[in-house]
Amino acid sequence: MATPTTYDTETELSSVNSILGAIGQAPVTRLYEEQNGELVFINPEIAYIYQILQEVNVDVQNEGWVFNREEEYKLTPNSNKTIEIPANVLRMDVSEGQVYRTTDVVKRDGKLYDKLHHTFEFEKPLNFDIVWKFPYEDLPSVFKRYITSRASVRAATQLVSNPQLVQLLQVQEGQARGACMEYECNQGDHTIFGTPMGTAYRAYQPYRTLAR
Repeated sequence: MATPTTYDTETELSSVNSILGAIGQAPVTRLYEEQNGELVFINPEIAYIYQILQEVNVDVQNEGWVFNREEEYKLTPNSNKTIEIPANVLRMDVSEGQVYRTTDVVKRDGKLYDKLHHTFEFEKPLNFDIVWKFPYEDLPSVFKRYITSRASVRAATQLVSNPQLVQLLQVQEGQARGACMEYECNQGDHTIFGTPMGTAYRAYQPYRTLAR
Protein backbone atom coordinates (compact mmCIF):
# COMPACT_ATOMS: atom_id res chain seq x y z
CA MET A 1 0.00 0.00 0.00
CA ALA A 2 1.45 3.34 -1.04
CA THR A 3 2.20 5.93 1.59
CA PRO A 4 -0.04 9.03 1.29
CA THR A 5 1.76 12.08 -0.04
CA THR A 6 2.15 14.91 2.47
CA TYR A 7 2.39 18.38 0.94
CA ASP A 8 2.51 20.36 4.19
CA THR A 9 6.12 19.93 5.31
CA GLU A 10 6.40 23.10 7.38
CA THR A 11 7.68 22.16 10.84
CA GLU A 12 9.32 24.11 13.63
CA LEU A 13 12.70 22.85 12.38
CA SER A 14 12.05 23.87 8.77
CA SER A 15 10.75 27.27 9.91
CA VAL A 16 13.85 27.87 12.03
CA ASN A 17 15.99 26.94 9.02
CA SER A 18 14.02 29.36 6.83
CA ILE A 19 14.68 32.14 9.33
CA LEU A 20 18.36 31.22 9.48
CA GLY A 21 18.55 31.30 5.70
CA ALA A 22 16.86 34.69 5.61
CA ILE A 23 19.60 36.18 7.80
CA GLY A 24 22.43 34.39 5.97
CA GLN A 25 23.05 31.57 8.43
CA ALA A 26 23.55 27.87 7.68
CA PRO A 27 20.65 25.47 8.34
CA VAL A 28 20.70 22.91 11.15
CA THR A 29 19.58 19.30 11.24
CA ARG A 30 18.05 19.44 14.72
CA LEU A 31 16.95 21.96 17.31
CA TYR A 32 17.84 20.00 20.44
CA GLU A 33 20.42 17.64 21.82
CA GLU A 34 20.46 15.57 24.96
CA GLN A 35 22.65 16.68 27.85
CA ASN A 36 22.54 14.94 31.21
CA GLY A 37 19.21 13.37 30.35
CA GLU A 38 17.60 16.66 29.29
CA LEU A 39 16.86 18.16 25.89
CA VAL A 40 18.57 21.52 25.35
CA PHE A 41 19.00 23.71 22.27
CA ILE A 42 22.11 22.94 20.26
CA ASN A 43 23.35 26.53 20.62
CA PRO A 44 22.18 29.93 21.92
CA GLU A 45 21.44 31.30 18.45
CA ILE A 46 18.99 28.49 17.71
CA ALA A 47 17.34 29.05 21.08
CA TYR A 48 16.95 32.75 20.25
CA ILE A 49 15.54 32.10 16.77
CA TYR A 50 13.14 29.53 18.17
CA GLN A 51 11.96 32.01 20.79
CA ILE A 52 11.27 34.59 18.08
CA LEU A 53 9.28 31.99 16.13
CA GLN A 54 7.16 31.16 19.18
CA GLU A 55 6.54 34.81 20.01
CA VAL A 56 5.36 35.54 16.48
CA ASN A 57 3.27 32.37 16.53
CA VAL A 58 1.38 33.66 19.57
CA ASP A 59 1.07 37.16 18.09
CA VAL A 60 -0.47 35.85 14.86
CA GLN A 61 -2.85 33.37 16.51
CA ASN A 62 -3.91 36.04 19.01
CA GLU A 63 -5.46 38.04 16.16
CA GLY A 64 -8.20 35.43 15.95
CA TRP A 65 -8.64 33.70 12.58
CA VAL A 66 -11.25 31.36 11.22
CA PHE A 67 -9.18 28.28 12.15
CA ASN A 68 -8.74 29.19 15.84
CA ARG A 69 -11.75 31.37 16.60
CA GLU A 70 -14.81 29.67 18.05
CA GLU A 71 -18.12 31.27 18.97
CA GLU A 72 -20.79 30.18 21.45
CA TYR A 73 -18.40 27.78 23.22
CA LYS A 74 -19.97 26.62 26.48
CA LEU A 75 -17.95 26.52 29.72
CA THR A 76 -19.60 24.90 32.73
CA PRO A 77 -18.92 25.60 36.43
CA ASN A 78 -17.29 22.77 38.36
CA SER A 79 -18.38 21.38 41.75
CA ASN A 80 -17.00 24.53 43.41
CA LYS A 81 -19.10 26.72 41.10
CA THR A 82 -15.95 28.12 39.47
CA ILE A 83 -15.15 28.07 35.75
CA GLU A 84 -11.60 26.99 34.97
CA ILE A 85 -10.10 28.55 31.85
CA PRO A 86 -8.49 26.05 29.41
CA ALA A 87 -4.71 26.44 29.20
CA ASN A 88 -4.65 27.13 25.46
CA VAL A 89 -7.08 30.07 25.51
CA LEU A 90 -5.55 33.28 24.16
CA ARG A 91 -8.60 35.52 24.34
CA MET A 92 -12.19 35.03 25.39
CA ASP A 93 -15.31 37.06 25.99
CA VAL A 94 -18.92 36.31 26.81
CA SER A 95 -20.91 35.73 23.61
CA GLU A 96 -23.06 38.75 22.72
CA GLY A 97 -21.77 40.49 25.83
CA GLN A 98 -22.34 43.83 24.13
CA VAL A 99 -26.08 43.01 24.11
CA TYR A 100 -26.62 41.05 27.33
CA ARG A 101 -24.67 43.01 29.92
CA THR A 102 -25.43 40.69 32.85
CA THR A 103 -21.81 39.66 33.40
CA ASP A 104 -18.37 41.23 33.04
CA VAL A 105 -15.77 38.50 33.28
CA VAL A 106 -11.96 38.49 33.33
CA LYS A 107 -9.26 35.92 33.98
CA ARG A 108 -7.82 35.75 37.50
CA ASP A 109 -5.76 32.89 38.95
CA GLY A 110 -6.66 30.71 35.96
CA LYS A 111 -10.39 31.12 36.64
CA LEU A 112 -13.18 33.40 35.54
CA TYR A 113 -13.98 36.33 37.78
CA ASP A 114 -17.22 38.29 37.47
CA LYS A 115 -16.40 41.96 38.01
CA LEU A 116 -20.07 42.91 37.95
CA HIS A 117 -21.01 40.66 40.88
CA HIS A 118 -17.51 40.52 42.46
CA THR A 119 -17.30 36.74 42.62
CA PHE A 120 -15.57 33.67 41.21
CA GLU A 121 -18.79 31.65 41.53
CA PHE A 122 -21.21 31.04 38.67
CA GLU A 123 -24.58 29.36 38.93
CA LYS A 124 -24.94 28.29 35.29
CA PRO A 125 -22.85 27.67 32.17
CA LEU A 126 -21.79 30.59 30.01
CA ASN A 127 -21.16 30.77 26.28
CA PHE A 128 -17.94 32.40 25.11
CA ASP A 129 -16.30 33.60 21.93
CA ILE A 130 -12.80 32.13 22.23
CA VAL A 131 -9.51 32.46 20.40
CA TRP A 132 -7.46 29.29 20.89
CA LYS A 133 -3.71 28.72 20.69
CA PHE A 134 -2.97 25.58 18.69
CA PRO A 135 0.34 23.71 18.26
CA TYR A 136 2.46 25.00 15.40
CA GLU A 137 2.18 21.78 13.39
CA ASP A 138 -1.63 22.00 13.44
CA LEU A 139 -1.82 25.43 11.80
CA PRO A 140 -2.85 25.84 8.15
CA SER A 141 0.21 25.99 5.91
CA VAL A 142 -0.39 29.59 4.81
CA PHE A 143 -0.26 30.74 8.43
CA LYS A 144 2.95 28.84 9.11
CA ARG A 145 4.52 30.55 6.11
CA TYR A 146 3.28 33.93 7.35
CA ILE A 147 4.62 33.29 10.86
CA THR A 148 7.98 32.26 9.39
CA SER A 149 8.15 35.36 7.19
CA ARG A 150 7.19 37.66 10.04
CA ALA A 151 9.71 36.01 12.37
CA SER A 152 12.38 36.43 9.66
CA VAL A 153 11.77 40.18 9.63
CA ARG A 154 12.08 40.35 13.40
CA ALA A 155 15.25 38.24 13.40
CA ALA A 156 16.83 40.35 10.65
CA THR A 157 15.93 43.54 12.50
CA GLN A 158 17.48 42.35 15.75
CA LEU A 159 20.45 40.33 14.49
CA VAL A 160 21.53 41.86 11.15
CA SER A 161 22.48 45.47 10.44
CA ASN A 162 21.08 45.52 6.91
CA PRO A 163 18.05 47.79 6.28
CA GLN A 164 17.75 46.59 2.65
CA LEU A 165 17.42 42.99 3.80
CA VAL A 166 14.71 43.96 6.29
CA GLN A 167 12.78 45.79 3.56
CA LEU A 168 12.98 42.78 1.25
CA LEU A 169 11.77 40.44 3.97
CA GLN A 170 8.92 42.83 4.78
CA VAL A 171 7.72 42.52 1.18
CA GLN A 172 7.64 38.74 1.56
CA GLU A 173 5.82 39.14 4.88
CA GLY A 174 3.16 41.28 3.20
CA GLN A 175 2.64 38.69 0.48
CA ALA A 176 2.33 35.93 3.07
CA ARG A 177 -0.24 37.92 5.03
CA GLY A 178 -2.20 38.45 1.83
CA ALA A 179 -2.41 34.67 1.43
CA CYS A 180 -3.71 34.43 4.99
CA MET A 181 -6.39 37.03 4.28
CA GLU A 182 -7.44 35.09 1.18
CA TYR A 183 -7.69 31.93 3.31
CA GLU A 184 -9.74 33.83 5.91
CA CYS A 185 -12.18 35.15 3.31
CA ASN A 186 -12.61 31.79 1.57
CA GLN A 187 -12.99 29.71 4.72
CA GLY A 188 -14.82 32.19 6.93
CA ASP A 189 -18.15 32.24 5.03
CA HIS A 190 -18.59 35.87 6.07
CA THR A 191 -21.79 37.74 5.24
CA ILE A 192 -22.90 41.36 5.58
CA PHE A 193 -26.40 40.17 6.47
CA GLY A 194 -25.41 38.88 9.91
CA THR A 195 -26.84 35.43 9.25
CA PRO A 196 -26.43 33.44 12.51
CA MET A 197 -24.39 30.25 12.57
CA GLY A 198 -26.44 27.10 12.11
CA THR A 199 -28.89 28.75 9.71
CA ALA A 200 -29.11 28.98 5.93
CA TYR A 201 -29.60 31.93 3.58
CA ARG A 202 -29.29 31.98 -0.20
CA ALA A 203 -28.89 35.45 -1.69
CA TYR A 204 -30.51 36.46 -4.97
CA GLN A 205 -28.54 35.07 -7.90
CA PRO A 206 -29.13 36.83 -11.26
CA TYR A 207 -28.27 33.76 -13.34
CA ARG A 208 -31.48 32.07 -12.16
CA THR A 209 -33.52 34.69 -14.02
CA LEU A 210 -31.49 34.14 -17.18
CA ALA A 211 -31.89 30.36 -16.88
CA ARG A 212 -35.71 30.52 -17.07
